[in-house]
Amino acid sequence: MSVIDAIYLAIIQGLTEFLPISSSAHLILPSHVLGWQDQGLAFDVAVHLGTLIAVVSYFRQQVWALLSGWFASLGGRHSVASRQAWLIIWATIPAGLAGLFGSDLVEHWARSIAVIATTTIVFGLLLWWADRRASNQGLQMTELSLAQALFIGVAQAIALIPGTSRSGITMTAGLMLGMAREQAAKFSFLLSIPIIVMAGGYQGLKLAQQPQTVEWLPLLTGVVVSAISAYLCIHFFLRIIERMGMLPFVIYRLLLGIGLFLFILM
Repeated sequence: MSVIDAIYLAIIQGLTEFLPISSSAHLILPSHVLGWQDQGLAFDVAVHLGTLIAVVSYFRQQVWALLSGWFASLGGRHSVASRQAWLIIWATIPAGLAGLFGSDLVEHWARSIAVIATTTIVFGLLLWWADRRASNQGLQMTELSLAQALFIGVAQAIALIPGTSRSGITMTAGLMLGMAREQAAKFSFLLSIPIIVMAGGYQGLKLAQQPQTVEWLPLLTGVVVSAISAYLCIHFFLRIIERMGMLPFVIYRLLLGIGLFLFILM
């Protein structure tokens, strides 16, 4: 992989990891549509690390409060932060189980352009429907029940299918529950932390079992560029989400899905 390719793919990962448009689809498509060689497992680990650095850095104060509250709750001292930490853990369980038992099935049967085009359109329309019901005075993260957190967690598990968008489906679920747009987005971003850690750790273990020559420059480029692009994406997305809603991303998903079906026909 050249450094230019690494920059391009890292920007895609950094932007699409947190925008509701599916990062996995955009990383799969260059190899299918443009004929590029697959970026490989090592690069996947690198860009996952970059996006993890971005989201933890952006929410560093809240992440510290969640960790502190969670450890305190183990000793019987409960707080709003500890409750929120447990909600995130609770919501992570479905995706963790889905990844453990379903990732190989998805890898072999659900990475086709037809599947990506279909999920891009279907879940884009679902996001549009949920966004129409959104209210700035909606449900707050701290008001979620365990059942509601589990509902968002089950939605996150569906994102194992390429084209669904992890951030998109979790925001959709949050909006369906009556959360405000910004609250749904923040919960989605915080919920991404354990998922990125698990996905990156799993890929890291697979990589360790496949001894190979490592090209460090593209990997380091991937980490840095994906971290910067993801950080900027989170910052600007949260600033504009209340004003513009999800419609621009829905339109993008519809155009992308239609374009992919036309590509298949051609």
